[in-house]
Amino acid sequence: MEKQIQEVKDIINCYFDSINSELFEHFRDDFSFGKMLRSKLFLTIAPNESLSTKICAIIEMIHFASLLHDDVIDNSLMRRGKVSINAKYGDKNAIMLGDIMYSKAFYEISCIDAKLAQIISNAVLRLSVGELEDVALGESFNTDSTKYIRMIANKTAALIEATAVCAGILSNQNEEKYRIYGESLGIAFQIIDDLLDITQDDTTLGKSTFSDFKEGKSTLPYIYLYEKMPLNERNKLLRFFKKELDSKDRLWIKNQMDKYNIIEQTKQQAIFYGTKALNVLGGDEIKLQIIVKDMIYREF
Repeated sequence: MEKQIQEVKDIINCYFDSINSELFEHFRDDFSFGKMLRSKLFLTIAPNESLSTKICAIIEMIHFASLLHDDVIDNSLMRRGKVSINAKYGDKNAIMLGDIMYSKAFYEISCIDAKLAQIISNAVLRLSVGELEDVALGESFNTDSTKYIRMIANKTAALIEATAVCAGILSNQNEEKYRIYGESLGIAFQIIDDLLDITQDDTTLGKSTFSDFKEGKSTLPYIYLYEKMPLNERNKLLRFFKKELDSKDRLWIKNQMDKYNIIEQTKQQAIFYGTKALNVLGGDEIKLQIIVKDMIYREF
């Protein structure tokens, strides 16, 4: 797969070359490919199809475009251990770069296959709706876990689901199976991301810990914690919402998480969705089983 992943990177660079803009070239050294999890998923399902690496490149561009916009919305200063593009070059440049990547990706997928283009375009629609839902939920401390799961099913899981479905179609396999697998995998992935923001350190994550709470995201661990707290502790937790936390504040939250066993409760919810993904697989789909387990039992 390493050779195919390099081919995906090469295709992305060819797409960037074809944009033919000196202004765009100025930002290219600041782009980071990241872990390319969606490409690895696609290539696990459809490793031998001639179009696989090209579709992976398109999906990676869409994912990166969404991160550019997401960092602007969240006012994030770090991305993958580097200064974010919005922090380095300003929000306007980050938004326009995201728009360029979206546009290029849509053009390239429209040249390949109408059905795949519809699936991927619908995933981007859901992703955008999920972003809108995320902003709305961040207006105040959200205590509804159902709303949060619905939001991450759109914002995070939709593109992972589309990745799995498109790979299934390309390799003439069961679309519905991969729809369930992809959505469940995506939800589990985001829940673990929520946890890592609390449990890991800045160096491991490549960004500041507790950034979710500071940005106005009452993620699943905070929702579960709020549910278990008495009134006086709830009020203290709410005072920290959207605030810069010092080491003492962070320690208090971590201690409360330990006190009410929130980390394990949240992990069990991720395992629930991971199990849902595993249950639609055949016994011989070992690599897809490993992807689920690796996403749940990861440290960054």
